[in-house]
Amino acid sequence: MITVISPAKSLDFETPANTQLASTPVFLDQTTKLIHKLRTLSTKKVMQLMDISQDLASLNVDRYLQFETGDQVSTSKQALLAFDGDVYQGMEASQFSESDFEFAQSHLRILSGLYGILRPMDRIQPYRLEMGTRLKVGRPNDLYAFWGKQITSQLNVAIAASGSGVLLNLASQEYFGAVHVPSLQAELITPVFLDRKGDDYKIVSFWAKKARGKMGAWIINNRINEVLAIKDFVAWGYRYNATMSSADRWAFTRELPQ
Repeated sequence: MITVISPAKSLDFETPANTQLASTPVFLDQTTKLIHKLRTLSTKKVMQLMDISQDLASLNVDRYLQFETGDQVSTSKQALLAFDGDVYQGMEASQFSESDFEFAQSHLRILSGLYGILRPMDRIQPYRLEMGTRLKVGRPNDLYAFWGKQITSQLNVAIAASGSGVLLNLASQEYFGAVHVPSLQAELITPVFLDRKGDDYKIVSFWAKKARGKMGAWIINNRINEVLAIKDFVAWGYRYNATMSSADRWAFTRELPQ
């Protein structure tokens, strides 16, 4: 079973990595093309393109200029430990053992606007480039068109190697939109995390992201490679809700935050 998650805007390149395991992203040539395009953009253009403040735009213009395009980069860090958003705080990869990292390397993938797809131990550099950014590079008008079916092809390779024939989608809609679902050679399952709000259940973004990270860690820590075992996941009051689930959308609900 392969699990996919989104990257994060927040980064941590200060905390030392707690593993020596490291690998190189598979799409470095494509990443280099994107960097060359990004280096042509002014701070004002980056502000407009990404809808961010001038300070953030200036920071990222500097990042693009300093980005090293080789495969041996001193300023890089393993992706799973470099991203620091809600999903990754829920995952707590800083607590992983070496064998946890090894299992994650084979069973977890991170979707990325700049790198396309990442294994957890792929070394990345500081960047910001969300998948939904309408960056025109050559003929493609946006990143979805730029990546095309390349991400899906790499997912199919990983799915085949896992031996389970299942893709567990813990990514956001923005990032999973880069996956060409008709070309997937796998059963697709998407867990959703819902909180009771009055008489209804709704997704609370902060908690849903944390729960996706927690589920990802639970899969890794327990070496889960059978999709039906996902229904046993319990965390922070979330439990599998068969009544609210469908064949490919599995609901995990809770009555009150824990």
